[in-house]
Amino acid sequence: MSSTPTPRNMRPSPPSVCTVVELNVGGQIFTTTTDTLRKYPGSRLAEMLSSSATACKDAEGRFFIDRPGTYFHPILDYLRSGRVPTQDISEVYREAQFYDIQPLVKLLEDTPQMFGEQVSRKQFLLQVPNYSENLELLLRLARAEAVGRRLSKVVVCLLYNEEHAAWCAAPIYSLESKKMSVVKFGPCNLDYYYALDLLSCLQKDIKAQGYQVSYNAFQFTEAVWAKMDHSFYIFTFTWW
Repeated sequence: MSSTPTPRNMRPSPPSVCTVVELNVGGQIFTTTTDTLRKYPGSRLAEMLSSSATACKDAEGRFFIDRPGTYFHPILDYLRSGRVPTQDISEVYREAQFYDIQPLVKLLEDTPQMFGEQVSRKQFLLQVPNYSENLELLLRLARAEAVGRRLSKVVVCLLYNEEHAAWCAAPIYSLESKKMSVVKFGPCNLDYYYALDLLSCLQKDIKAQGYQVSYNAFQFTEAVWAKMDHSFYIFTFTWW
């Protein structure tokens, strides 16, 4: 009894062949399999294999990826075993975003390190109007003050609300009349107890750009402003 032949378009596709592949990531060589790289079909690694004819390759014919090889190790470990990295979280997070490996991106965002940076800290800074712009102004003034000097100093004034801003107007005018650079942050409707949090953010973001900086409470010589705690701070930049 003869069987009815199965139409061609209904036949199952032959299984994809798993092959060994070499990658050159920023000069470091990695050996893995196509199955590992295709684990997440929407990732850049999977797309690289699907368009291998146009992918960038080195002189030896290996796929070349112009990214730091150091942080590709944990990316590859995750693809192989599902192990979530525990070191260099911020750097691996950036690489996971670049390779568009969304499950790993989500897992890293839930780690304490990334949650603190990406959620808690960002939400805090959203309460400070024009934070990034004022940070850049602070750096420009510090550089301008540094000409011919080993140290430069910029006064930072934290304004907690509109009433506090009005209260600080006179001492700010006094400092500026003495040719001192002053950068204002706020008004931001934050309690003064959050001053150290904002100062910590400023110091961290300044150091992240390669600057050497420290800060202390600014001491007024005028008795009328001598007790302006949690309002004025002096940031000292060291250049050489």
